[in-house]
Amino acid sequence: MSRILILGGHGKIALLLAPLLAARGDEVTGVIRNPDHADDVAAAGATSVVADLESLDVHGLAELVRGHDAVVWSAGAGGGVPERTYAVDRDAAIRSIDAAQEAGVPRYVMVSYLGAGPDHGVPEDDSFFAYAESKAAADERLRGSGLDYTILAPGPLTLDDPTGLIDVADPGDGRVARADVAAVAAAVLADPSTGRRTIAFGSGATPIADAVRGA
Repeated sequence: MSRILILGGHGKIALLLAPLLAARGDEVTGVIRNPDHADDVAAAGATSVVADLESLDVHGLAELVRGHDAVVWSAGAGGGVPERTYAVDRDAAIRSIDAAQEAGVPRYVMVSYLGAGPDHGVPEDDSFFAYAESKAAADERLRGSGLDYTILAPGPLTLDDPTGLIDVADPGDGRVARADVAAVAAAVLADPSTGRRTIAFGSGATPIADAVRGA
């Protein structure tokens, strides 16, 4: 059994991930901002903790993550105002990475996106630019952190039913169900060979456990 903390515990991927982890015996905690979401988190098999990731400093986040075996970043500002996107998807994410280091939490899984990086190619006048810049910065900090990280880089997300199948060799711009992203997160948390790697993927024909092992 592992103790796993999901930051952004009421997100669509988080609510799909928590039951997968709980079903295999992991102790799951979902961090939420809105206490009204606690029942949804409980229904997914996780214990909720109310905290504002946007306002907590590194030390406050370190107290939040301390004692866990792994942290999953599945939080996000949800687009919209660029200032808040930077505040959550870049600044809070980076503080959470620093907090995991401070608290001695060894494992960190970041949900990013296919194409993230300094060469993302999104023009400044595009509404996606702030998110692309934020993810590039957070992913870069994670890679340099010394943590046993895995960055998940799925293609465009859908609400389709899960297939349990992905493609990492040639993800293209393949759309992928959020439920399959959750299953990939669960798989990498159980597979030590996925540490210190970025796994880009889309929908495909390879079972998830096999795909992440060979990525």
